[in-house]
This record gives sequence, C-alpha cells and structure tokens, in this order.
Amino acid sequence: MKPKRRDFRLDIIVLLGFTAAATIASFGVYRMWAGEWTKAWFDLAVVVAVAAPVIHAWRGGDSLRAGNVLAALNSAATFGACLLLGHTALTWTYLVLLTNFFVAHRWMAVVCNTLLIVGMQLIPGFFHDGVHAASVLVSASLITVFSLIFAARTQDDRVQLERLAAIDALTGVPNRRSMERALADAVGRFQRGERRFGLVVLDLDHFKDVNDQYGHAAGDAAIADLASILRFEMRRNDQVFRFGGEEFVALLELDGTEDLEAATERLRKAVRSSLRGPGGRITISLGAAMLREQEKTWHDWFSRADAALYRAKSAGRDSYVIADDLF
Repeated sequence: MKPKRRDFRLDIIVLLGFTAAATIASFGVYRMWAGEWTKAWFDLAVVVAVAAPVIHAWRGGDSLRAGNVLAALNSAATFGACLLLGHTALTWTYLVLLTNFFVAHRWMAVVCNTLLIVGMQLIPGFFHDGVHAASVLVSASLITVFSLIFAARTQDDRVQLERLAAIDALTGVPNRRSMERALADAVGRFQRGERRFGLVVLDLDHFKDVNDQYGHAAGDAAIADLASILRFEMRRNDQVFRFGGEEFVALLELDGTEDLEAATERLRKAVRSSLRGPGGRITISLGAAMLREQEKTWHDWFSRADAALYRAKSAGRDSYVIADDLF
C-alpha cells in the first residue's frame, strides 16, 4: 500500500529503483541470449537486490532505511560490475555516485561513494595507466563533494519549506494541515493505550461585526491576539492550531471529561479577560469532546466537538459545551 504522505526521497527511490531494475534486467536478458551466463546471472541478482528495498519502501513508507540499503547495494553492484566488465563499467559508476545522494542519507552516500572509489583504485589492471587512475579518482571525488553540497542545501531548503507549509502565516501557530496530522496521531496513540485526549474547537463571537465595523485589519489583529493567548495557555504537551478564519482547535492530553471541562473553562476565561478589540472586549465560544474508543478516525471526534461549539453559540455565546453532555 502506498503511504499517504508525500515523500520526495520515496519518489526518487521508486523512480530510480524501477528504472535501474528494468535497464539491468534488459542487459541480463541480452547476455543470456548471447550465452554470457555469468554476467547474466549477476545482472539478474542485481535486479532482485535493487527491487527488494524499493518494494519495501513503497509498501511501508520507510524511505530513509530503504534508501540507505539501496545506496549500499548499488555501490556493491557497481563494484562487482567493475570486476566483471573492467573500465567499461565507469559509465554506471558515475551515475551511481550521483544518485546515491538522492536515495540515501547524505553521510551514508559519502561512505558508499568513498568505499566504491577506493575499491576501484585497488582493482588490478582496471585503469589504462596512472594518469587514467588519477583522472577517475579526481572526477569521482568531485562528483561526491558537489553532490554532498547540493544534497545538504536541498535538504535544508526542503525542511524550511515543510515548516512554512505547516504554519499559519498570520498567527504563527500550526495550520489545518498540521492539525489533521496531529489528530490522526492522537487517535493512533489512544488506540494503543498510550494517552487520552480532549479536543476543543473555538471561534470568536460576533467576528463579522468586528470586520464590518472596524475593517479586516482589526479582524486580523483580533485573530493574532487570540492565537497568542491560546499559545500561552497551552501546557507542555498541548497543541493549538488555526483551523481557518476565526476558528481554532486545541488538542489536549487529559485524563477525563472533568479535566476537559476545566481546561475549556480556563481557555474561555483567559480570552474573556485578555482579548480586546476597537469596540472593547471580545469573547469566544467553545465546544469540546473527549476521544472515544469507537472513534477510529479523527473526523467523528472533530464533528462532535464542532457540534458542541455550535450548541454553545446558539446558547448565547461566551460559553462552552462538552460534547459528552449531549449524549
């Protein structure tokens, strides 16, 4: 089963792995037809060795471990090709030195490349002469160094982009994308018996009036101030997210409904006493729900908390409703 989360390394592993396996398999078939059985069996063994970690990564999503294994196998197979084919295998060697940095951790790629480069230098009669050996050594080393620099820079940029994609620009708190991952993780932990969780969904009361009377800048300021208050009120293992518009979600580690009710009231009071706009005090309404055993996904859990929020707003706002009280 393909993992749900997009993984750049996994995409590269699958693309390069299956392309390499198909290409090497075609060489193996040709060599069988030509009667070169030793080389043909070597090619087919490489195909199996390359395909195994690719399939593992595709099914399980463990791209880092599979990539490290694939880099080691590719390097070992390339060294074997150098032993069997001589310097004609250099074309494959340069390609492997480069692609190792795309599939494996960069320091694993450095180790694999170094061992391959040194191994080639130790093969008797592999090079035409000393100049040829020195030329290959320099070229392979430069490929490794520049690939390492590129891989390090790319990894840093990707981490930064992923961080930015997970944070709401206005408030600085995690966004809905991050919330969905966190709630799914909480459901998994709950089902494994690790922790119990409560969910609080809240939004600003009469927020449309703030925008209509004082402008969107005032509305944005109220949302940003609300986020700051909520972040301050979160305990060490609690999390707060901006769901969208003026709506926020708090994920709390709690022991039961009584703790959830106390935490929800604490949030309501903190906002009521601290949040101000151009027209004066701004309040919130809140709906909360404990995660239940029959809820296998976060959607049903969220729906109960969201329904409780609308019940609180219908009751006059500046209040909260615990979803468990509704059933």
